[in-house]
Amino acid sequence: MALSGLAITLFAVVFLVPFAFILLTAAKTQSASALLDFSWPTQWAFVQNLQAVIEARDYLLIIAFINSTILTVVSVAVVVVLAAMAAFVLQRRKSRWTGALNLIVLSGLVIPPAVVPTIWVLQKTQLFKTMPGLILVEIAYAMAFCVLLFQAFIASVPRELDEAATIDGAGPVSLFFRVVFPLLRPIIVTVVVVQSVFIWNDFASPLYFLPGDENATVQLTLFTFQGQYNNAYNLLFMDVLLVTIPPLILFAIFQRQIVSGMVSGSVKG
Repeated sequence: MALSGLAITLFAVVFLVPFAFILLTAAKTQSASALLDFSWPTQWAFVQNLQAVIEARDYLLIIAFINSTILTVVSVAVVVVLAAMAAFVLQRRKSRWTGALNLIVLSGLVIPPAVVPTIWVLQKTQLFKTMPGLILVEIAYAMAFCVLLFQAFIASVPRELDEAATIDGAGPVSLFFRVVFPLLRPIIVTVVVVQSVFIWNDFASPLYFLPGDENATVQLTLFTFQGQYNNAYNLLFMDVLLVTIPPLILFAIFQRQIVSGMVSGSVKG
């Protein structure tokens, strides 16, 4: 009981208190929000702040939501399919190259992303400052982590299923998509939610590889309410609140599936 109470207290301090601070500041006037204190608003301006944030810079936030949705959906969909296929081959088709390939995958988690060489490659392929280029960057950054997750889960899938499908005449592609891929649903949900939150909240990649207001993502809209001499903290925190809500809802809905996928992938059999 004591540990449970401590866990709830830590959760409240780490998550609920900052979220309450964001919510209260987003409901204040600009002068009151400038104090950055944890207090109840003396004058509620929630609706006015919401309208101001949405209409700022010719509805930039709406454009950013559309861009971030396209970026997240396409990147996650491609990552799920490619990572699952790569993990299936690495887990099931052992060869003398398997160890080296696994080392390359693992290095993707250890070696930090190189911004300048990535920009050079995108420029040479005419993909710099384009949505497809940014999607490729997000896929490349996510692949190593997702391949390792899928590998751990596929290890728990009995090989007898592969053999039975092969005997029934299934080829490699049919075996994967009709037999193995449907069994990966728990870990697919985990990858979809985790990577959706990561890509949605990514700030550095859109800043470096897709500059420009017409290409803005939700995280880049935070610049709108910050200046060298003046900061509209009420609008800034309202923007933070709006940007945070979609991944928060997604995580809340699928939290059990996330835990199930992570636990299932950690045990063989």
